[in-house]
Amino acid sequence: MKNRVFLVMLLSIAALSAGCNTMAGAGKDIQRGGEKIENAAEKK
Repeated sequence: MKNRVFLVMLLSIAALSAGCNTMAGAGKDIQRGGEKIENAAEKK
């Protein structure tokens, strides 16, 4: 029983950590896209 609880906790931490990294990466991608749009607008 203790092994199952430990395993569930470990998997939960891993999933949350992966989710944070994914969201941070998505945020950076969106920011770069916004910068490209802004630069294109400034050129016109």
